[in-house]
Amino acid sequence: MSDHPEPPHDRPASTGAADENLVFPQARRDLADEARRWLVHLALERRVSPLTIDAYSRDLRQFMSFLTDHLGDRPDLAAMAAVLPADLRAFMARRRSEGVESRSLMRILAGLRSFARHLEREGKGKASAFAAVRSPKLSRSLPKALRADEACDLTRVESRAGDDRAPWILARDAAVLGLLYGAGLRISEALGIARRDAPCAGVESLTVIGKGGKMRTVPVIAPLGKAIELYLEICPYPLDPKGPLFVGARGGKLSPRIIQLTVERLRGGLGLPDSATPHALRHSFATHLLGRGGDLRSIQELLGHASLSTTQIYTAIDSTRLLEAYRSAHPRARLPG
Repeated sequence: MSDHPEPPHDRPASTGAADENLVFPQARRDLADEARRWLVHLALERRVSPLTIDAYSRDLRQFMSFLTDHLGDRPDLAAMAAVLPADLRAFMARRRSEGVESRSLMRILAGLRSFARHLEREGKGKASAFAAVRSPKLSRSLPKALRADEACDLTRVESRAGDDRAPWILARDAAVLGLLYGAGLRISEALGIARRDAPCAGVESLTVIGKGGKMRTVPVIAPLGKAIELYLEICPYPLDPKGPLFVGARGGKLSPRIIQLTVERLRGGLGLPDSATPHALRHSFATHLLGRGGDLRSIQELLGHASLSTTQIYTAIDSTRLLEAYRSAHPRARLPG
């Protein structure tokens, strides 16, 4: 490793990622350059989302800082190639001690493995040490599904009686939450819908862009279409056809945090548990479909899951419903004592 000052790093072409994601002062120039090339490749060729680019960049900077402490100097390509499984385990242990949970540790390890494979393809490193470290085990706990009546209450404008906010904002929030429960959308997918794609006026389906840029089509039920029509009728802002369907109080892009706060406010008014969150509505959508006999493969497609195993975990049926099904269907359960 050289102690001579290094010239400023060249700027890559725009990737859609924030500029700070492409700066790595924690590393020597050769390693920092390869980190930027990797992120540019992910953004422009692999179409990885900006949020994932942001997370991978942050994780890599943290690992570089760890190596600086571990080695006593900023790491370069040679130091990265010399990383041992024990070094990586020490880094993961430090992150866990800082309160990072297993799911985030899993993402950190996935990003570091991806970067190590990039270095190996370029003939500038090895990926074996990163492949040798096991991913942390994930807890299979999931947000609890709401009862159908609770989920419906969250999506009704009438449930907001006494709320002193503007009627169009109440209608907007009801329409957004309706998309989470009525179509199983993620909150980012609902807020990413363009005005020209608004599912109203008899539109029976909606195409959304989910994780990894994957597109899927979901049906639009009549109550959901009416909720969106109501919002559009009373929204005070002229909406650009190419702009977002849902806007904030000042007409700008609506933040997911606003919807989260809305649900927190409604929890108190409706007497709902803390588990009642925007994401719990999507979980409820899947759980209620499965409970009514929905096909697991169809639910997988509606949710946009790449793997059926993800859907199987996500739509886990509680033991009470299984016991009720057993008691109503199994011959032995119906026999007198």
